[in-house]
Amino acid sequence: MTDVAAAPATTETQPTYAIEKIYVKDLSLEVPNAPQIFLEREAPQVDVQLHHTSKSVDDGIYQTELTVTVTAKIGDKTMFLVECCQAGIFAIRNVPNQDMEPILGIGNPNILYPYARESISDAIVRAGFPPVLLNPVNFEALFQAQKEQEAQQAATPAVTH
Repeated sequence: MTDVAAAPATTETQPTYAIEKIYVKDLSLEVPNAPQIFLEREAPQVDVQLHHTSKSVDDGIYQTELTVTVTAKIGDKTMFLVECCQAGIFAIRNVPNQDMEPILGIGNPNILYPYARESISDAIVRAGFPPVLLNPVNFEALFQAQKEQEAQQAATPAVTH
């Protein structure tokens, strides 16, 4: 009598993660004070804002949108404002629920961010300005900070009058 080896796990139960599509969902550029702003020689103050959302679009298919907004100002004059919504469609299957939030909140934005950086830099250069190179972002630290803030808000009782 021979021993029957346990059947290997099928691909139907193995966790899978695949990038289906990466695309620019929205891109806008404003240069509200042109042409006078091009005469300014002062270095602008640059502000960068990040926001991302994820949602299920089909069984095992998720869309993550990463919106990056870059505003450059000299004093109270806006030099330029660029906003890029970089999106991706990801196939994520057979992943435990507790692992989905970090994938959607850390992994997917990490993949999308370099594409958004490139789109923003390209738009700024095409507008006639020197390139703005956005610093890398630690999405894991942002995710942890958001979780801590949510936990603090949940622990603070609401005061009603």
